[in-house]
Amino acid sequence: MSNLIGRVHSFETFGAVDGPGIRFVIFMQGCSLQCKYCQNRDTWEINAGNQYSAEELLNKILKYKNYFLASGGGVTVSGGEPLLQYKFLIELFTLLKKENIHTAIDTSGNFAITEDMKKLIDLTDLFLLDIKCINDEICKKLTGLSNKKELVFAKYLSSINKPTWIRQVIVPTITDRTEDLLALKDFLSTLTNVEKIELLPYHDLGKSKWIKLGLKYELENIRVANNNDIEYAKRILGIS
Repeated sequence: MSNLIGRVHSFETFGAVDGPGIRFVIFMQGCSLQCKYCQNRDTWEINAGNQYSAEELLNKILKYKNYFLASGGGVTVSGGEPLLQYKFLIELFTLLKKENIHTAIDTSGNFAITEDMKKLIDLTDLFLLDIKCINDEICKKLTGLSNKKELVFAKYLSSINKPTWIRQVIVPTITDRTEDLLALKDFLSTLTNVEKIELLPYHDLGKSKWIKLGLKYELENIRVANNNDIEYAKRILGIS
């Protein structure tokens, strides 16, 4: 038995938006990005959270297996940034596949494609890939990191035909510029594995967490996105 330990922030036992069917969602602790709109600011610190072995998580998950089977759902690992703990996820997903449980990862994909990462990708049935902004300079300002690795990650998933849902948060005046949405459309047209594109409206519901932690919420003066913002982005991207 491995001595690997995973750090977990929290769970959602009946998730309905992070993949198909009913999902057991694990929010992993730790994040390499610093998204200014993050609603889970308390997940960033890698050494926080509760510690679990893969076997302990499996036992917790199996209590809900019948719901997965009935709904076509499974387990989604989110965060934070779950790929920071990729070695632990290899172990967890190996156990889940032995139980024939559908696996999904919600990630920025801002990681190199190593042999270990390929192992985890092979064990993952679906990726929910968060493209923060196709414009690299805006991405750096918004998240603290370049988008170059995540775009390479997206291309690799396409090259092996790994089922992928693309997600982007629409932040008014930041990620909704027409030229950037057109560039995103062009990039997505090169991918052959995208099953769905989800545009998520920016909201400031996580602002209170920043304030509680004694931190400045930098998008204070940015309005929340509305339906018109989402519909405009959909028209540019050519999705319904």
